[in-house]
Amino acid sequence: MAGKGTPATALLTRRKVAHTVHSYEHDPRESSYGLEAAAALGVAEERVFKTLVAEVDGNLTVGVVPVTGQLNLKALAAAVDGKRARMADVEAAQRATGYVLGGISPLGQRTRLPVVVDASARRFDTVFCSGGRRGLEIELAPDDLVALTAARVASIAG
Repeated sequence: MAGKGTPATALLTRRKVAHTVHSYEHDPRESSYGLEAAAALGVAEERVFKTLVAEVDGNLTVGVVPVTGQLNLKALAAAVDGKRARMADVEAAQRATGYVLGGISPLGQRTRLPVVVDASARRFDTVFCSGGRRGLEIELAPDDLVALTAARVASIAG
């Protein structure tokens, strides 16, 4: 991989997990990072997943859902045996993961948080998720994403 790696790419290399790193020029005016990635890389939007940090019963929890959908907070809470969920404070999410908004990867986070991957990921041979910075996407098998993050798989996209 050319350029500086990230904790996410370092984890994949260290674990010898098959993956492809895709980079594109991020437009700083763009706030829909996942849709921008899908368009820039020319891949179906349903295969690009965004990483969202929520708070479930006071504990930070990661939801990984297609960029075409939204995180169903009630479903996320149920997936981790919780009662209430709300989106986490941006600063708390960035501090816990070590990544900035728009570049939060489910892989290689500073603090290992519970992760739930939407069940739709298993419809594809490979999916895309943030590589740890804006303009960097990682393509890998959904089962590898689940294994590396010790994720639960559930229908959490609304």
